[in-house]
Amino acid sequence: MFKTTDNLMHHVRVHAATKECSCRHCSESFRWHHQLKSHLLKSHNEGTWFTCHICQKKFSHKCDLKEHIRRHEGVKPYVCDECSKCFCTARDMRQHQVVHSDVKKFCCGFCGKDFKRPRGVKEHYRRCRDVTEFDDML
Repeated sequence: MFKTTDNLMHHVRVHAATKECSCRHCSESFRWHHQLKSHLLKSHNEGTWFTCHICQKKFSHKCDLKEHIRRHEGVKPYVCDECSKCFCTARDMRQHQVVHSDVKKFCCGFCGKDFKRPRGVKEHYRRCRDVTEFDDML
């Protein structure tokens, strides 16, 4: 579910086969403009790197540099409503908040067991697949 139609339309592009952002230098194409921008910078040296003044790590997007610097500085402006744990990014906080939810939206294709996080189902799926293949051999 999405708060706005724009957010829904943005998400729908994840499922679309078309890649509307094409490179003018080669045959590569991308779903998202930020992916094209990174490609142009890394593959064709077109654009500007953003460099961390602390460790000299380079970023293709200014927002990524800002997030990186917050981690150096220990700034954690995002606070979980449930447990008051603090995070550097809203994304980190949203990923954490799953621990407070009973929603399990990831399912093993072999046994049907549900999981809260995609990582959990991926790890389980590998083990479950291996056990299922072993059982088939017996």
